[in-house]
Amino acid sequence: MIYQCTIAHSVFISGIGLHSGQRINMTLRPAEAKTGIVFHRSEGDRTVSIEAISANVVDTRLATVIGKGGLSVSTVEHILAALTACGIDNLNIDIDGPEIPIMDGSAAPFVELIQKAGIRSLPRCRKYLSIRKPITLIEGEKRLTIIPSRFFRITYDIAFDHPCISLQNRTVKVTPETFRKEISAARTFGFLKEVEFLKANGLARGGSMENAIVIDENAILNPEGLRFPDEFVRHKILDAVGDFSLLGFPILGHIKAFKAGHDINHKMVEKILSTPDSWKLVEFTEDDLCLSLQNESPAYASELAFSKA
Repeated sequence: MIYQCTIAHSVFISGIGLHSGQRINMTLRPAEAKTGIVFHRSEGDRTVSIEAISANVVDTRLATVIGKGGLSVSTVEHILAALTACGIDNLNIDIDGPEIPIMDGSAAPFVELIQKAGIRSLPRCRKYLSIRKPITLIEGEKRLTIIPSRFFRITYDIAFDHPCISLQNRTVKVTPETFRKEISAARTFGFLKEVEFLKANGLARGGSMENAIVIDENAILNPEGLRFPDEFVRHKILDAVGDFSLLGFPILGHIKAFKAGHDINHKMVEKILSTPDSWKLVEFTEDDLCLSLQNESPAYASELAFSKA
C-alpha cells in the first residue's frame, strides 16, 4: 500500500490478437519509480513509447486503444486491470503487434504472469487519487457515478434482452485477492451475429470460443458453459478496472455503473481529470507506514489516505 511497485523479473508472453489474428509477442520489464505503465510498440525498425494514460486514448469503439506517433495498441484494458489489481505502478511493456494478445479472453493469464515475475517495492511512496465529491455522467441509458470511498469499489449493473444474461449486478472491493478470485477469470463476450459481422469486415479474425463467450439468439455456444453464473457483469467490472487505471493513479472511490462500456468509461476518466475540485492526490509517508503496522490492519492504510485527503 505504501510504496510504488514494479515486477521483480522480466517475463514473456505470446498469443493471438483478437482482431488482427496475428501472433503477438510481449515482454514485461521492471521499471523505475515514477515511470508509470509504458507500452513500447514496435513495427519494423520503429518503436514508439505510449504511456498508459487517458490523454493517449485514440479509440473506444470495440476496446480501449492507446496510441502515439502513428502507432497504437488495442485491447489494453485486460492487462491494465491485472496490473492495477496486483499493485503494479511502473512497468515497461515491449510489444510487436497492434493489440494485446487476447489469451483466453480474461485477465487471469496476466495475473499469473505477474505472479511468475514477482513484485518488487520501489523507494518511492505511492500517490492515490481520492474522490472527495460525487461525479456523474449520463448518456442515454448509460450512467456512471463515482463517489467518495475509503477503498476502491465498483458496483456494476447490466441489462440485456437475452435469456442468458438479463439483469446482473455485482459489487466488488478491488484488492489483489478479490480480483484474482472473483474477477480475473471472467471472459469477454459477444453475440454470434456481431462476431460474424466483425469478421466479414476484417475484424475479430482471432476470435473464437477459446477466447470469448459466444452467444446466439437463445443460448451460450461454448461447450464448457460459463465460469461464473454472472460472468458477464464480472467481465464488465474487469474492463472498468482497466479503463479507470488510465487516470494514472490508483483510486480511492466507489464507481457505480449502469450499462456502461469503454466509451463512457473514458469520458468519465476525462471528466474526473477536468474537475480537480472533486478529488485530491494523497501520498503515504514513513510515519503512516509505522501507524499502519502498529494497528495491524490491512485496511488502516486506506483509512489514513482517506483522512489525509
